[in-house]
Amino acid sequence: MKLNYFTQRVSILRRWIATTILCLSAIAFVWQGTFFHNTAAMASPIANLIASTDAGNQIKDKTSEDAGRAKGFIRDVENQVKKTANKNADRVEEATDGKGNFIERKAKRDKATIERRAEEDASRTQKAVDNTKNAVERTVDNIKDAIK
Repeated sequence: MKLNYFTQRVSILRRWIATTILCLSAIAFVWQGTFFHNTAAMASPIANLIASTDAGNQIKDKTSEDAGRAKGFIRDVENQVKKTANKNADRVEEATDGKGNFIERKAKRDKATIERRAEEDASRTQKAVDNTKNAVERTVDNIKDAIK
């Protein structure tokens, strides 16, 4: 399909505008680089190191605080699960008149299984929280060492 005179001129104009914008942005990047190649004019890096050390300590403190909160929440959930399992087992015992039939024994076994799994899950989750906290602290220490 052949372009008519007007669309051909618009097409050429668009190419010129795109080329001009590309060249101007390249000039701007080169020009900006000439101002920042002299790092001696920047602020003293020692002040930046002190600030980064303080930030690293704040991050480590916040991580420890959040890990403690998470562990407390995990313990609360574990206790709530155990409490619910006990309540359900007691309800089954009351409903079966406490004669030790099959349903009552099954409820007691289920209660023991639920409590055991709650303890296992809570300990695994707390261990994962500790591992995450330690990983964050190691990363902060590595960054602080790299900056020094």
